[in-house]
Formats: sequence, C-alpha cells, structure tokens
Amino acid sequence: MLQPNTALQPNTVLQLTPMQQQTPVQQPRISIITPTYREAANLPYLIERVAQVRNNHGLEIELLIVDDDSRDGTVELMASRPEKWLRLIVRTADRGLSPAVLEGMRQAKGEVLVCMDADLSHPPEAIPSMLQKLLQGADFVVGSRYVKGGTTASDWGILRWLNSRFATLLARPLTSIRDPMAGFFALSRATYESGRNYSPIGYKIGLELLVKCRCERVVEVPIHFDQRKFGESKLDLKQQLLYLQHLRRLYMFRYAVWSQLTQFLVVGGLGTLVNLAALTLLLAAHVPVRWAIGSAILLSMTFNFILHRRFSFPFAQHGAWWPQYLRFVTASSVGALLNYAVALVVLHRFPGMWPQLAALIGIAVGMGVNFMASRYLVFHAALVRADRAGYRRAH
Repeated sequence: MLQPNTALQPNTVLQLTPMQQQTPVQQPRISIITPTYREAANLPYLIERVAQVRNNHGLEIELLIVDDDSRDGTVELMASRPEKWLRLIVRTADRGLSPAVLEGMRQAKGEVLVCMDADLSHPPEAIPSMLQKLLQGADFVVGSRYVKGGTTASDWGILRWLNSRFATLLARPLTSIRDPMAGFFALSRATYESGRNYSPIGYKIGLELLVKCRCERVVEVPIHFDQRKFGESKLDLKQQLLYLQHLRRLYMFRYAVWSQLTQFLVVGGLGTLVNLAALTLLLAAHVPVRWAIGSAILLSMTFNFILHRRFSFPFAQHGAWWPQYLRFVTASSVGALLNYAVALVVLHRFPGMWPQLAALIGIAVGMGVNFMASRYLVFHAALVRADRAGYRRAH
C-alpha cells in the first residue's frame, strides 16, 4: 500500500519481484470527491455504480459527498446507507462547486483523488482506466469527451456543443488538451499538494488544478458524457461569466508579466480615448486651451489609475490608494515627458517622417516606461505583500 502523500511512480503496483508473485496486488486508495447541491435523487444510482467498480476491480475506494447544505434529503439518505466507505461533508459557508472540491480533497484519505459529478454524466466505470494512466506516470488524467472514442449524449444540442467548444478555445493558451472543461479528472495527492494559491471561481476546478499544479504529463481517457439522470443543470449565464473571470486569473498566474502588459496597453488605449473626449468637451465649453489640456491629462491619468489598480495589477487593491495614485501620476508624467522627447528626437533624425508615426514611437516608449514604473514602483509593495500572503496560505 502506498503511504499517504507519496507520489505515484510509473508501474508502482505493476512490477512485482519473484517473491511477490503470489501476493495479491494492492492498489493505491482512491478518494472520489463529488460536490453536490440538490442531487439527492441521483445519489443512490451513483453509489450503486461506484460499488460495482469497487467490487469488479478490487479497488479500495471512498466516496466523499461534499454537499452545499442542500436540505433536500441528502443528509438523511447518507445516514441511512450501510456502506462504510461513504462519507458526507456538509458545507454552510463559502458555498460553490470549486471550493467544495478543494474541501473534499483536503479531507480525502486516498493517495489518488478523483473528481466527478453526482448527476451520472461522468461514468464511474472509467476510473480504473484513469488510475492505470496515473500509475504509468501521468500527472493528471481527464475523462474526455473530445478525444478519439469519447462521445456525448445524442440530445446534447448544437448550442451546448458550440458553447463548450468556444470555452475550450479560450482555454487553449493554458493547455493543449482537447477537453480542458472536463469536471471528471484524477490526480495523485502529491500533485494536488504541489499546487499553490488556489483561487477558483465557478465550475472549472479541473482547469485550476491543472494550471496551478503545473501538470506536464496530462492524459485524456475517452468517456461517454451522458445527460444528467435527475434534477437540473447548474450551468447558467452567471457561471459562464465566472468562467471568464477564472480564465483571467489563470492567465495572470501563468503569464503574469505579459498578461499585465496586455491589460496595461488596453487600459492605455482607453485612457487615450478618454483624454481626447474630455479635451473636446472642455474646448467646446470654451475652457482655455492650457486648462483644457491639463484637465484632460489629469482625468485620463485618474481613469487609467483606477482601471490599472482594478485589472492590470489587482493585487494593488490590498494597499492604500492615495500613495499609489501620487506615485502613478509621477510615473505617468515621466513617461509623458519621455514620449514628447522621443517624438521630437525621431523627427529631428528623420525629417521626412510623418509626425503621427513619430508620435506613435514616442507613445510606445513612454507606455513601456510607464508599465515598468507601475509594476515595480507604483504597485510593487502590494505585489510583494500579495506574494507573501499567497506563500503563507500555500504552506
């Protein structure tokens, strides 16, 4: 038997010495984590199918039902079951699928952690194949609808299929697997414990673990994704919007500097539009040109600061805004002067160049300086505090 927190190695239980040939093979313990909310009608069928997998394959499996205080009979049902390998965790705070899965993984006893839905859309019969892939060296195994041999229910619908495919495309920069949206996956406890700064929102906890655990050897096992047996799907527009927020967090984690730079450029472009709009309105109101230009610059700087603090450098919200604002205005002023100087130098060196092109070169240089100053001077203290806080949470 593998000891808890021991990483699974290739062929751990498959290569036997001559002395062991007559000894029954002992597989690692498996914990199935199933988050639920009003799924009581599906649980008896799920338990029956998991029991068949246990018996048919000789696997030591515990099934953890992590319920978000459904009050639909789940507690009474679990209390009436005779199986000793069933456990119920009822959560009354921080409810949601992803936090429920993480709570289940924290309390699981197995060396292998499997996540699956309670609605029978995920086949428990695929678990032995997923376990085999882990034992052969995979870091993360996905029950996939989209690899060869994988299928979905015939009445899934074209709109749902297109929605899933589009969501998959958005996740492509994070992973190359065919079905990153899958909620049916397996990993070792050691892999789970190697991750840090878990902060999922919405339903895609598998993608969170795959990225935060930095899994490199990811294998997809084909499954048939069925329609739920009872109840209604929890996937709605709100969850789809949460998925977009979740993707942004993961991009920030995987591509921190480049992601920040992209957002910085977008905000800078919006700030330019704000500047021009404000200047136009002030001039139309007969405000003197000098005052109009200065006011437009200050307004666009303030606009950029608010968006950068909220989106480009969200960790900055832990710090006091007033000192950050003063540093941002100072840094932006330096960038603006550099922008002006570069544009003049370029025109002096290349007299035939269009002034607009020289201005764009100056803007690019100034924006680059502003980005570096914002990241390492304006919001630097907040970044250090956020990193240290994340380290303490992970350890």
